[in-house]
Amino acid sequence: MKAAVIGAGYWGPNLIRNFLSLDDIEGVVACDKDASRLDRMRRQFPGIETSSDHIDVIARPDIDLVAIATPVSSHFEIAKLALNTGKHCFIEKPITSSVAEARELVELAEAKGLTLFVDHTFIYTGAVRKMKEIITSGRLGDIYYFDSVRVNLGLFQHDVNVIWDLAPHDLSIMDYLLEEKPVAVSAIGSCHVGNGLEDIAYLTLTFESDLIAHFHVNWLAPLKIRKTLIGGTRSMIVYDDTEASEKVKIYDKGIDVTTREGVYNTLVQYRTGDMVSPKLEQDEALAVGTRHFVDCVKEKKRPTTDGQSGINVVRILEASELSIKNQGMLVPLSND
Repeated sequence: MKAAVIGAGYWGPNLIRNFLSLDDIEGVVACDKDASRLDRMRRQFPGIETSSDHIDVIARPDIDLVAIATPVSSHFEIAKLALNTGKHCFIEKPITSSVAEARELVELAEAKGLTLFVDHTFIYTGAVRKMKEIITSGRLGDIYYFDSVRVNLGLFQHDVNVIWDLAPHDLSIMDYLLEEKPVAVSAIGSCHVGNGLEDIAYLTLTFESDLIAHFHVNWLAPLKIRKTLIGGTRSMIVYDDTEASEKVKIYDKGIDVTTREGVYNTLVQYRTGDMVSPKLEQDEALAVGTRHFVDCVKEKKRPTTDGQSGINVVRILEASELSIKNQGMLVPLSND
């Protein structure tokens, strides 16, 4: 198979490198409107084909796969063109800038029997896959909360706010790890640079059960933090992506509650046990993801991060933006 990578900016070269490393890929065409980027791709990947016209590239009969690494506002039109031309699609996060667009792509891919893959890269890390294994095993018990912080100084985006830029990572992790889906979101945010795009935001998701999820995203932090806490009735997980090793730690800590007659007779006992840091697979997440995408195309399987997972994330992003515009109003989430 031959792949086309549309967009050779920040993420495109990583996609090109990983597609070229796969035995099933016989070649990659790099496409970008910026001639200097294409020059850089030719130097970085000798012999690679390049083009400045993505419409011509997508129309080529020898192109089987199209990977889209362009600004989110362009994802829908490029992916729709690719799917209508019979190409399997690999789309950077978030899948589109609206639920309606995402749903249209999912329906189009299904109608044409094509693979639609959303690059929620963190799902393919050894850390997140290990956490899924731990939660599925029941080791945490019932989940109390999912609490995530993703902050750093920059990189400011010109077309989307901090929620659309940073939150998709953690929202996709939550969507993958938790069986229960949120029913509403409340969000607040603020812009400090005068461009109308929030650079700090806080999202709170509620569920039908007592589970609660909270996300803090920020472009104005003095240091880089990538940390998630997941608390359960039996154990708790701390996931720190900035750690060189021991990214995932499982704490045998929690509380035991004994309810007696009368509110003042409720007994809360604290439980403290061992901390364990499991061994994690060290494969590059994007390498695992691109290989999974190609395997799904070959075997006609549904990807782990399929179009529906893309919809699940964009639904929360869209509702969060509405909530911010309405001073933190609780916005219901439909999980159709």
